[in-house]
Amino acid sequence: MLKRDLINAVAEEMPGFLKKDLDQAVDIMLEGILNALEENRRVEIRGFGSFSVRERKARTTKNPRTGKVMHIPPRKNVHFTMSKSLKDGLIEG
Repeated sequence: MLKRDLINAVAEEMPGFLKKDLDQAVDIMLEGILNALEENRRVEIRGFGSFSVRERKARTTKNPRTGKVMHIPPRKNVHFTMSKSLKDGLIEG
């Protein structure tokens, strides 16, 4: 699903709002999530799931094609954990 698909779906459910206003609301929501994650805070959306930042350690690996040893620096990843109700819906659906 693309962002515009989400906005169109919300617009169908809420016909009293303009799409440009809904687009702005989605942007504000996504920016809030991004800002919280940048501050290393957990974001929980009840009934959907939670987003958190996890740090991966530095590691050494080998390129399978060339055999060259590569050093991968530490980095941060966004982790999503789905809620129980979402998990149950996916299993049943």
